Amino acid sequence: MQFFRAYIAPLLVVLVFVIALVAVSARIFLPGDMLAPAPVETEVGTASGLGGAAALTARS
Repeated sequence: MQFFRAYIAPLLVVLVFVIALVAVSARIFLPGDMLAPAPVETEVGTASGLGGAAALTARS
């Protein structure tokens, strides 16, 4: 158990940090049109009164 606390647990923490850093940094290499957040489109006049994905799910 001491080996896990001394070597394995810190290694897992550092690996999770590195993976998160790589995932966030990958946005630099995306094409320009993918750098922006995804557009949010709401539907007007739906029967359920919900917009976006919720309205699509409610109609299915």
